[in-house]
Amino acid sequence: MKWIVGLGNPGTKYANTRHNIGFMAIDELARRFNIEVKETKFKALIGEGRVGTEKVVLIKPMTYMNLSGETIRAYMDFYKASLDDFIVLYDDMDTELGKVRLRYQGSAGGHNGIKSIIAHTGTQSFNRVRMGISRPAPGRDIADYVLEAFPKADASLLEQTVERTCDAVEYALTHNFEQTMAKYNG
Repeated sequence: MKWIVGLGNPGTKYANTRHNIGFMAIDELARRFNIEVKETKFKALIGEGRVGTEKVVLIKPMTYMNLSGETIRAYMDFYKASLDDFIVLYDDMDTELGKVRLRYQGSAGGHNGIKSIIAHTGTQSFNRVRMGISRPAPGRDIADYVLEAFPKADASLLEQTVERTCDAVEYALTHNFEQTMAKYNG
C-alpha cells in the first residue's frame, strides 16, 4: 500500500493558492487513478483505490497547514501504516515553478506543514515531492505570497509542476523512491 498526502489549507478561500499545490496534485492523481477523495477521517479527506496491484490512499488534511502532522500521525496509528510507504506533496519556494525535487529526508526548510509532520512522526526521514512555486520578489511578505493565487501567466508552468509530480508518484508505485528520485530529479 502507498499513501500519498498532499498539503494545503481547507476552504475555497485557499483553493488556488500556491500553498495548496499539494492539494492540486492529489486532485490530479484522483482523476488519473479514478479515486474519489471524499471520505472524512482523521481530520482529512481520504480516497482509496487500486492502481494495478497496488493499493493507493490519497489524503488531503483538512487541518490548516501547520497542523498537517496530526492527520499523518492519526492515519499511521489507526492503520499501522509505515512511513516507508508514505509520500508527501507540498509547495517549495526554493524550487522553480515548473520543476519538482524529490527527497527522502531533510529538515523542514521553514515549511510549517513539514515541521508538523516531523514533530508528529519524530523523524525527518520520509519521502517527499517538493513542488516548485518559486520565490517571491525581494521584500515581499512570504505569508502573503504563498496564500495568493497563481497568476494566469503561470498556468502552463503550474500544470507542468502538477503533471511532473503525478508522473513521479505514479512511477513510485512500481519503483523504489531512490529510482524515482534518479528519474525525476534530473
